[in-house]
Amino acid sequence: MTTEEALRERYARVLERLDAACAAAGRKREDVTLIAVSKLHPAVDVAEVARAGQLDFGENYVQEALQKREDLAGEPACRNLRWHMIGHVQSRKAAQVAGAFALIHTLDSRKLADGLERRLAVLEARQPVLMEVNVAAEPQKSGLMAEDLPALADHILEKCPHLELRGLMCLPPVFDAGEAARPHFARLSALREELRGRLGLPLPELSMGMSGDFAAAVAEGATMVRIGTDIFGPRPPKV
Repeated sequence: MTTEEALRERYARVLERLDAACAAAGRKREDVTLIAVSKLHPAVDVAEVARAGQLDFGENYVQEALQKREDLAGEPACRNLRWHMIGHVQSRKAAQVAGAFALIHTLDSRKLADGLERRLAVLEARQPVLMEVNVAAEPQKSGLMAEDLPALADHILEKCPHLELRGLMCLPPVFDAGEAARPHFARLSALREELRGRLGLPLPELSMGMSGDFAAAVAEGATMVRIGTDIFGPRPPKV
C-alpha cells in the first residue's frame, strides 16, 4: 500500500467512526466538524487528505502552519481549506496569528487577547476565537482556570471588538483514555452553559476530543474534534 493509499484509508476509517459516534449520541453528523491535526506532517500529506475531501486542518506551531499554507498555495485541492490554530500561542506571536486562521482555539490570557486586538484593528479584520480551559486545573498546562473565564470573556467583549468569541476548548488531563475523559468534557460543556447564561451569547463551539476519546466528546456535545494520529499516522519527531 502506498503512503497516499494508507492516508486515504485511515481518513475513511475516522469518518466512519465519527459517523458512528454521532449516531450513538443521537446527533447530526453535520453538527460535528472534524479537524485533521497535521502538525509535524508534511504538506504533501495535507494535500492528499484534502483531495479526499477534508477542509479543516489544525496546526500547533505558528511558523510551521504559515509555511505549510505557503507550500500548498498552488495545490487546487487546498484553495478553500480552513486552518485552525490549536496550539498554545505566545503573546509575542499574536501579530503573526491574528487574521491568519479560521479559528484560534487557545486564547487564554488578556495579554494575548490585547495583542490580537491591536493587530486586527490595523488589518480591519475580525478573528473568531475560543477560550482554552484548563479543566482539571493542572499547573503544568496552559489554559484558563474555570473561575477566570468570566473575567476574560468580559475583557474580550468590552475591550476587543475585533475578536469574536465562539466558545470553549480543552485538553483533558488523561490522554487517549476514551470514557475516562468524559467527565472533563462534561465539565467544559457545563462551563459553556454557565457562560452562555451570563453573557447572553450563543457560544456555539466546543472543541474537545482527539483520536482516543472523541466518541466520549461527541456524546458530551463536542462541535469540533481534533484528530491527528488516526489520520496521518505516527507523528514524526520535531526537529
